[in-house]
Amino acid sequence: MKTLPHPDHFYFDAAVGWLMLDNPIEAEAEFLRIRPDLREDPDLLELQWSIQSATKNWDQAVLTAQSILEKDPNRSFGWIHLAYSIRRQTTGGLEKAWDVLRPAFDRFPKEGLIAYNLACYAAQLNQLEEARQWLQRSIDLWGKDKTKFMALRDEDLAPLRNEIENL
Repeated sequence: MKTLPHPDHFYFDAAVGWLMLDNPIEAEAEFLRIRPDLREDPDLLELQWSIQSATKNWDQAVLTAQSILEKDPNRSFGWIHLAYSIRRQTTGGLEKAWDVLRPAFDRFPKEGLIAYNLACYAAQLNQLEEARQWLQRSIDLWGKDKTKFMALRDEDLAPLRNEIENL
């Protein structure tokens, strides 16, 4: 991220701090103190998305994720954020999230989180063999321990819980 001018860097740090304290309302208040012309930076848009995600403002989060991708389409988290938001937005759903994230894996074939999220989506769509394949890709990219740790706590992967326990 580029260095923010004074006093905007304080507002950014405060917003991050409030998010870490699980207070997205205060985080948003600090974020909104940052000069509007600076808020279009992809790093600041990611902070805005995190605030919107924490407040479950999924329709706005979709728009913010789309802005991230417009500014920097080579930022894998823009694709991940967009799919995550679309899954939860008013007119979204799992299939729409899948449709956004699946091509992103071709663009970022070494991004374990994309493979992991695709495993989650496939499991929730009851495409269990597909979910197994994506989970294996996640293991190949992230390693077994990290993937297993996350997967055992993830309700999206509950249909594969017994298999995951035996990894």
